[in-house]
Amino acid sequence: MKKGLIYLTLLFVCSACVKREKLLTGGAGWPQIAILDKASGKIEWSHPLTPEEECNDLEMTPQGEILYAYKGGARLITRKHEVIWDYRVGEPEAVYTATRLASGHYLLAVAGVPMRIVELDRKGVPVGEVTYRTATRDITRQFRHVLKTPQNTYLVPLIDKHKIVELDEKGIPLRSIYSESEPVAIVLMENGNWLVSCGESRCIVEIQPDARNVVRRIETKDLSYGSLLYVGELVRYRNGNTLIANWDGRDREKTSSALLEIDPGGKVVWRLPYMPEVSNISTVYSFFE
Repeated sequence: MKKGLIYLTLLFVCSACVKREKLLTGGAGWPQIAILDKASGKIEWSHPLTPEEECNDLEMTPQGEILYAYKGGARLITRKHEVIWDYRVGEPEAVYTATRLASGHYLLAVAGVPMRIVELDRKGVPVGEVTYRTATRDITRQFRHVLKTPQNTYLVPLIDKHKIVELDEKGIPLRSIYSESEPVAIVLMENGNWLVSCGESRCIVEIQPDARNVVRRIETKDLSYGSLLYVGELVRYRNGNTLIANWDGRDREKTSSALLEIDPGGKVVWRLPYMPEVSNISTVYSFFE
């Protein structure tokens, strides 16, 4: 009897220690950012946004704080909705990228003429800035997700130009690679290639940067289920699966999955169940707790 109780107790403790995957989500046209339980799709936490504060990028810090970009700037907040710092820009500029660097600093990318890549310290104070002229005056068509590489270069996906430009630490172009479609977000793959989401082009491409060519293209026809709409941010899992933010802001019926996970062969292995309270997801960050 005692052994049985001990076994049940250990089983309960172990099950309580198992971490579950959560998804921090946001997107243009959704008046909040939210944490979803991936298994159920239910909202566990949310933070309201005003209509002018549409979120285009977000992530969770190791300390559990939430970083997000909104049109007028970027904020770092706690789950109690307390503002740690708030970096603001003036019109007509807009912040489309907000990410934490390995150093613990933060990287913001500001659309404008010229565009600016700003680095902030842990307290949200600017410590560096790089500028670049995209030759696109419409700031909504300049870029969305700028990435800093381990080599300390910047990858800027130029939507209107259908190319990705790599800048050095001073903002000088090192190379430019045609993506065939409208690049939005970039994931660095283990094989050295770039996995690129392509927004309105409704596809994902894999680019071999050294050869400067597209080696693979994934479209709706390549999936086992579902449709690709506006393909936003991507999450690449260690097993080779890819989580896709499938923004449905222009889908009247809202019947397509706002989030899709596909395996390397294009098979859909998970999708967010339809829930009317969850829509317009263009940015996603995966974590476990």
